[in-house]
Amino acid sequence: MTHLQGAILDEATFNANDLDLSALLGLIPHWHRYPSTALTQRVAHLKGINIAVANKVVFDQPLLSHLPDLKLILLTATGMDKVDLNSCKTLGIAVFNVTDYCTSSVAQHVFSLILALSRQLIPYQNMTKQGDWSCSKHFSSLQFPIQELKGKTLGLVGYGALAKGVEILAKAFEMKILIAQRVGSKTASNGRLLLEDLLPQVDVLSLHCPLNSTTQGLINAKALQRMKSTAFLINTARGGVVDNSALANALRQHQIAGAGIDVLDIEPPPINHPLLAEDVPNLILTPHIAWASVEARQRVIDHVAYNLQQWLSGQYNKVSLNL
Repeated sequence: MTHLQGAILDEATFNANDLDLSALLGLIPHWHRYPSTALTQRVAHLKGINIAVANKVVFDQPLLSHLPDLKLILLTATGMDKVDLNSCKTLGIAVFNVTDYCTSSVAQHVFSLILALSRQLIPYQNMTKQGDWSCSKHFSSLQFPIQELKGKTLGLVGYGALAKGVEILAKAFEMKILIAQRVGSKTASNGRLLLEDLLPQVDVLSLHCPLNSTTQGLINAKALQRMKSTAFLINTARGGVVDNSALANALRQHQIAGAGIDVLDIEPPPINHPLLAEDVPNLILTPHIAWASVEARQRVIDHVAYNLQQWLSGQYNKVSLNL
């Protein structure tokens, strides 16, 4: 294995110099490490490379056809949409992803957003810093109404590991749970509800579905109109699942009470993105960090090291390659 050459193509997307990569780096002796790899740098960074570690680098057919030495792609993510899997299969390139590494991180972020919205944390923080509390005639302020989560209904769209992690926390807060039927289904089953029937019933709608042709723009103007005016929307899935312009308008028109959004349809967003407008009220926007706890990112690297070890030992056929 001493001849193998590895490259980490976009290390800055998962490592803020706070992770231990020794388990990975110790598996082969030769590594090339890049903070990022632009589209125009891919061929140069991958020349002569046998093992590529990447997060968001695009491995399309034209690129793969120019990489005769590449044998393995190790993704530091669950999503495999950046890789042409059919071309990899044809060329004999193994592809490993990492699953179920950030459930706790995402679930906690979801509830950070829900609690911040329901407890009006940001408005109260702002008014306190602006001196309004100091000028108050009373010991407390009732300026912004606060809601308890007990007895409220949480709707889940998508019901994989992340959604189930959120469900566990919701039950601890004594919330009721409704689960949407898989997108595209015409009838409800297994105790789930069609999305159109679920939307008017929920106090919080949390999205955990993948982005594909059936979920693109799933939460659009029509869907937002079906929600309660007191409801919150939480999106830690993919930005394109929500019509971002429709959400901005719905918040301006108070069709829903607020939103906690961790993902946008364009990332990083342009400065004129509709959800960055200053007049959009009751919106908490975070920069795609729900997954990014130190612990979750370390689990990613440890799992990538495990995947490489399996491949080196010839056990890769026992690992799901999704090919």
